[in-house]
Amino acid sequence: MVAGRDTTSSGLTWFLWLVLTHREVEVKIREELKASIPEEAVEKSRLFNVEELSKLVYLHAVLCEALRLYPPVPFRHKAPVKRDILSSGHHVHPKMKILFSPYAMGRMESIWGKDFLEFRPERWISERGMVKHDPSYKFLVFNAGPRTCLGKEVTFTQMKAVAAAIIHNYDIQVVEGHPVVPNVSIILYMKYGLMVMINNRWP
Repeated sequence: MVAGRDTTSSGLTWFLWLVLTHREVEVKIREELKASIPEEAVEKSRLFNVEELSKLVYLHAVLCEALRLYPPVPFRHKAPVKRDILSSGHHVHPKMKILFSPYAMGRMESIWGKDFLEFRPERWISERGMVKHDPSYKFLVFNAGPRTCLGKEVTFTQMKAVAAAIIHNYDIQVVEGHPVVPNVSIILYMKYGLMVMINNRWP
């Protein structure tokens, strides 16, 4: 849980900014949250338990879409342990570093289609209304293959718990005119930070 603190906070920051600048998405999240809890609890301040969080398909999709556009780790490198030939035909050897950018890959038409720059959580929901799991080599936020992050599911649960609590319990507005620019470093932070106004929703 400690190892992912910077990446998780970065992911949640970009998630909040995207949701608050796409109010129709916020409305859908609120509707899903209300549907996941008893009717008598809808108008009360509360936290969500693990069982309730596991049912939040749309919220999960919004988090995936936020991570696609703003991956907490924007670039990475790999090194082969022996000589090999990549699927592209390029020869690699142990003294080489292979650099790749999940940030750039999340914004490529060849990977995500013509709406690659559009914030569209629905791309992560199947026709059956379940979370659609794209191949890890396409969605590289949690690494891929045998090196997929061991804490992936825990991270999603943590992020959903925080996101659900904030959106259900508070009304949040982005401070107008405040610049939001990615700071491309080891972790993808906001260069100027996210300024918000927070109000309790329930007495």
